[in-house]
Amino acid sequence: MLDYRFIKENLQAVKENIKNRNMTADADLVVKLYDERTALTTKLQNLQQKRNANAASMKQKLDAETRQKYIEEGKALKDEIAQAQKELEEKEVLLDEAARKIPNMANPAVPIGKVDTENLEVKKVGTPRKFDFKPKDHVQLGESLGLIDFDRGTKVSGPKFYYLKNEAVFLEQALIMYALNILRKHNFTTFITPDVAKQEILQGIGFNPRGNESNVYCIEDEGTCLVATAEITLGGYHSGEILDKSKLPLFYCGLSHCFRREAGAAGHFSKGLYRVHQFDKVEMFVYSLPEESDKIHEQLRLIEEEIFTGLGIPFRVVDTCTGDLGAPAYRKWDLEAWMPGRADEEHPEGDWGEVTSTSNCTDYQARRLNVKYRDDDGKNKYVHMLNGTAIAVGRAMLAILENYQNADGSVTIPPALVPFCGFDKISPKQNN
Repeated sequence: MLDYRFIKENLQAVKENIKNRNMTADADLVVKLYDERTALTTKLQNLQQKRNANAASMKQKLDAETRQKYIEEGKALKDEIAQAQKELEEKEVLLDEAARKIPNMANPAVPIGKVDTENLEVKKVGTPRKFDFKPKDHVQLGESLGLIDFDRGTKVSGPKFYYLKNEAVFLEQALIMYALNILRKHNFTTFITPDVAKQEILQGIGFNPRGNESNVYCIEDEGTCLVATAEITLGGYHSGEILDKSKLPLFYCGLSHCFRREAGAAGHFSKGLYRVHQFDKVEMFVYSLPEESDKIHEQLRLIEEEIFTGLGIPFRVVDTCTGDLGAPAYRKWDLEAWMPGRADEEHPEGDWGEVTSTSNCTDYQARRLNVKYRDDDGKNKYVHMLNGTAIAVGRAMLAILENYQNADGSVTIPPALVPFCGFDKISPKQNN
């Protein structure tokens, strides 16, 4: 969350940022509650000083009448202090609740817009393939090659679940190992993280565990949720800790299952593997000094570019507009891969689809999770926290199937994955 004092001292800028991000939050209410909390804190401190003075007076030699007077005054102060503490606690809850709705400030360079179509393209890598046959989408390829079974996934688990079969199983593992090896080369500490996290950790990262807008699955009566990304578990790893400045930045990566309700997500481009309830992902996460976070954000994006360049998938980089930023993000880059299966009347040869993103969340998450470092001046300060997708396996597999398909219905495996797969082509089978 944002610092309360910052909100008060930059109220108009905060309100403009909320507007630009197309979000609903009441910055005026936060300032009002902050001022009321400050007044209550002062009141409580004054009462505590009076109580201390009363206690000191009681240690003196006093006549019975005077002593009784101080005893009664002490009892009254005790009641007033208890009431003031109760009021302060209630005010702090309201203040925290209102402040958590306010998004992080956006980088001044972020394009202003409401929806993803207003994201700014900043770079293209590779050239979309020109097919001399009509390409299939990944759903058709997955079914014809006996790789993916959506129908039985729906029968057993419900819509947007699926089975991977045959070579797709090895392709998924190959993508994971390929990404992990690149991150190992960049000196990331590797994790396999829990698939469950406490609700307070999700709230600290910026996910809403409850309500119609929630994108996560809560476990009833447990106070926990299935994680939507390893960003949650890696971000919670150092919650409530003071980190050693000399060891920053900390580069972590985590492999996890990811579970998302995807409430309200629909449409032609959400079909198949693109938007599902469960998938595997390798996530990057960094704890950084504030002055280094912008540079590290670029570094994470370049690693994502390295991964998809190595796969030979054409992609573009977009600077995410204000309205498409998640609340914790200060700035976010998306990589959008070329997907021939997105062909329609407006885009007859295909279109771009997001496969990775990387966000600099500055100290927004660190304040909520209370992650600090001790600076050279001896003061504890909040770290900056960054995240980025190395591989979201379903979307990467989608892009490979569609871009590497052949006229005979087979799919060639990108050379970078062959050592992990053990085969270089997936061919049609008589029996799926």
